[in-house]
Amino acid sequence: MNAVDYDRLWQTVLGDIEISLSRANYVTWFKNTRFIDFVDGIATIGVQNVFIKQQLERKYGDIISASLQKNDVHATEIVFKIQATATRSRVAEEQAVFNQIEKSRAAAQTDSPLHRPSSPLTHTYRQGLNEKYRFENFIVGSGNELAYAACQAVAADPGKKYNPLFLYGGSGIGKTHLIQAVGTAVLSNRPGSHVVYVSSEQFVQEFVDALRFKKNTDFADYYRSADVLIVDDVQFLAGKEKIQEEFFHTFNALHQANKQIIISSDRPPREIPTLEERLRSRFVWGMSIDMQNPDFETRCAIIQSKAEEKNIILPTDIVEYLSTQFQTNIRELEGALNQVLAFCEMRGLSPNLAIVSGLLGSSKSRPKHLSARQIVERCAKYYQIPLEDILGPKRDKDIVVPRQVAMYLLRSELHLSFPKIAQELGKKDHTTAIHSVEKIEKETDFDPSIRTALAEIKERLYA
Repeated sequence: MNAVDYDRLWQTVLGDIEISLSRANYVTWFKNTRFIDFVDGIATIGVQNVFIKQQLERKYGDIISASLQKNDVHATEIVFKIQATATRSRVAEEQAVFNQIEKSRAAAQTDSPLHRPSSPLTHTYRQGLNEKYRFENFIVGSGNELAYAACQAVAADPGKKYNPLFLYGGSGIGKTHLIQAVGTAVLSNRPGSHVVYVSSEQFVQEFVDALRFKKNTDFADYYRSADVLIVDDVQFLAGKEKIQEEFFHTFNALHQANKQIIISSDRPPREIPTLEERLRSRFVWGMSIDMQNPDFETRCAIIQSKAEEKNIILPTDIVEYLSTQFQTNIRELEGALNQVLAFCEMRGLSPNLAIVSGLLGSSKSRPKHLSARQIVERCAKYYQIPLEDILGPKRDKDIVVPRQVAMYLLRSELHLSFPKIAQELGKKDHTTAIHSVEKIEKETDFDPSIRTALAEIKERLYA
């Protein structure tokens, strides 16, 4: 038989197997398998990973053998071979998607109503959209459902609703995924649209290059010709006066032309320090949405989804363990899952709770001994105020809140007594510490900026 005959044979075999299994089992264990070869009575089946190989060997060898015999292939032995490559049909499908994306990008350079000649100021580090960020693979939960709905509305009719759309929340909760999903959807729905995705760091670098090489007009043309402008981590523009001025004019030009602007940040506009008031006021023109940490059920769904992408079904106890251990950062959660799967695959093991807890238990313990001074310094750095101000007698609001957050973290992370907390912050009366801790505890229930600050500071403390 040649390769085409093998493919036809295997499709017939799979048709027989599909009838006898549940849809979930068939898709999980058989969907991306291939018939590779049949030599000297040995049938070789290609599979994607060790977990599928083990499952087919343990559970489905007899059903495969019976179906092969039904199709005049009398195998004395069935061998499963791991192949990292996708099936031919999947390769063709992915190539078609890639070609469509390339066509959309090319069209965006020539067909946009606001198109201007290509800028000679090119950047090899310009990122662009990442096609893996799509609405279809975004897990919706109570903490992000409003943001998800708003992004879908914007993608369906850019420039008409929620302009600008401002998403904010802690690190690793899906902001970048959502805002890039809007761009990908717009390109799919409206081929030829000029969608520009840029991180604030990249925007700054390109602006500096434009000044350096006297290409200011080219820089302005590129960004002001966008149909959709997506800016990630806009908080890093704070304190950069000339760049804020350029962004202000870009914002005005796009908004006046009814072009969509989407912005993400780790905090709401009013909490971004040293941000010009004229920008701050424009950021809240449309809709500002607080994306909160995913709840337990959402984290479980994310883990299951990520595992299924690799054709792996994880036991419920492992899913719940990972969801409990990693509560605030989806990147950490996905990293832990990948660590577990890689460990098991390299050793030919099936994941179980003992392996997972043994592998990750040490990584979730505090990696280092924290001092009170480190916590106070980190709070000062986060709020961008001098350490001396937190430790001093000033009662300004922009100093009192960081001081209260520092006291709360000294209590929650180091379990210091209230007199000791007061001493660390240069206060004589420990009732100030009691009041501060209680105040922050209450505000975490309704103030998203406090929740974000605590999550970010903790993440950086234990990074």
